[in-house]
Amino acid sequence: MDTKRKIVSAKELKQRIGRLRREGKKVVFTNGCFDILHFGHVSYLEAAKRNNRILVVGLNSDSSVRKIKGQKRPIVPQKERAVLVAALECVDLVTIFDEETPLKLIQFLRPDILVKGADWKGKEVVGSEVVKSAGGKIELISYMNKYSTTKIIESIIKKCKS
Repeated sequence: MDTKRKIVSAKELKQRIGRLRREGKKVVFTNGCFDILHFGHVSYLEAAKRNNRILVVGLNSDSSVRKIKGQKRPIVPQKERAVLVAALECVDLVTIFDEETPLKLIQFLRPDILVKGADWKGKEVVGSEVVKSAGGKIELISYMNKYSTTKIIESIIKKCKS
């Protein structure tokens, strides 16, 4: 599929998910900023995709990233981040959301499975009650702590100062 055809509005996404479910597919949802795409992101998304599931990624918009990460972020604009994430073979569909959390999007889509990094263990995963109440489940995937956009940025700054 053409990368740009994977990037859709929430409304179009819901329609596509409906068709996929009628075909017997399981829909997995995860979200993130994916500001500087790195090895940790790819490993995480590949793990979420397993078992031939449909992987939907909710991408924080530029304004959403600024609310979460501060005014100096994102480094990469949302349209470019969306194309990069959509270009990954493991990602089936991407949609951009403006809120700080994907709760409204999760309520709208009602995915079968909600995936987050294992660093969320013991914390309330946004949207978990919505997914569970609809008969879905929450999965936590191993978190690769040494890979993070923040650490990459800090490393670049440190190297530039040396």
